[in-house]
Amino acid sequence: MAENTDIQPGKPCPICAKPAVQQFRPFCSKRCADVDLHRWLSGSYVIPAAPDEDEDDDQRPPPPEER
Repeated sequence: MAENTDIQPGKPCPICAKPAVQQFRPFCSKRCADVDLHRWLSGSYVIPAAPDEDEDDDQRPPPPEER
C-alpha cells in the first residue's frame, strides 16, 4: 500500500496567506513559523476573559490594624 505524498491544497499560511508548505505546515516558510512563535511568546495571542465574579472578598485576610 503506497502512501499519498501529494500535497493537497489546504488552508493558506495563517501569517501571509501564501500556500502552506509540508515542511513548515501550517505555514509557508520558517520565517512565518518564527513570526507566529514570536507572537505566542510575546503575549500577542490572548484569550480575553472577565474576572471571576464568584471570588469572595470574605476569604481574604483582614488588613493589619493600625495602632
